[in-house]
Amino acid sequence: MASVSKIRRLLKLIERLQSGGICNSKDLAEFCGVSRRTIFRDLRMLQDSGLPVLYDEGREGYWMTTSSFLPPTDLTLAETLALIILARSLGRQEGGLPFFQAARDASLKLVSNLPGNLQSEIGELVDAVDVRLSRHHPLDQAQPYHELLIRALTTRRSVRLRYHSLFEQKELRTLFSPYRLFFARRSWYAIGRSSVHRAVRTLHLGRIIDAEITEDAYEIPPRFSLARYLGNAWHMIRERGQRTEVVIRFQPRVATNVAEVTWHKTQRVEWNDDGTMDFHVTVDGLKEISWWILGYGAQAEVLEPKELREMIVTHAQVMLDCYQPKSKKKAAKRTKRKKKS
Repeated sequence: MASVSKIRRLLKLIERLQSGGICNSKDLAEFCGVSRRTIFRDLRMLQDSGLPVLYDEGREGYWMTTSSFLPPTDLTLAETLALIILARSLGRQEGGLPFFQAARDASLKLVSNLPGNLQSEIGELVDAVDVRLSRHHPLDQAQPYHELLIRALTTRRSVRLRYHSLFEQKELRTLFSPYRLFFARRSWYAIGRSSVHRAVRTLHLGRIIDAEITEDAYEIPPRFSLARYLGNAWHMIRERGQRTEVVIRFQPRVATNVAEVTWHKTQRVEWNDDGTMDFHVTVDGLKEISWWILGYGAQAEVLEPKELREMIVTHAQVMLDCYQPKSKKKAAKRTKRKKKS
């Protein structure tokens, strides 16, 4: 992780130097969240790499020309197409990956660098291929927090933040040490240690109310990984100590569609003679998978475990109560009272 952090810092430093102004070492150190000694080492590394880092003696600051600093890369046509399509799709203003608008600019630069006779042909082909993300949280107010967490990860400095917790139904104040940022389930999340919980927690960036970087340094545990943290969660919510074997029978109408998708790393399917399909999976907790099952309505039936089957029945009964006319609800209550008496 140290080398990745350094690369990120150098890229930030280059971007700042190319911003058009003169930056002294103190400003650069504050911008990158490191000491002036580290900045001097970084500047020397950039100069030794052949980048035009210039020093203005009169204004006692550094700057770079705005020309591209990346060397030419011999990409194949297929590689160029793949990058253009992905960058344009993920960087679109609406429907793209939040905070990745720069990817669209990168796609336009790739196209502009192609030979003139290929630009129009490539443009037509790119227009014919698209990548669409699922609907996601707009995160309109969260971009500053995304950038702040990137900086905290880079400099290994904890973040003091206010956070609205849905689970605890209140505002929390905690010192958060981010371990990972990842996009999943339609939003950006940060995983790290929370001082108020004294444990690793997952935070939704859209629920951060306020945040600031502190001078408190931290270390990411050497054995920490996203895969180990999530375990066998159906998606993101891991219920420790609740590992369970689940079997769901899907009716022929949806069985093929379900079988075609890799929903979980442990899944296994068995086809029955009547066209139904039994879906086997091992998960850490039943809450998340219960919501998925409910989405298939009467086309899915839980065979195992009994606990999950009862959970689905309870959900179905509550749903039925929501849709029943008031007269039927009253009649059902009277019937229950008669049975009790």
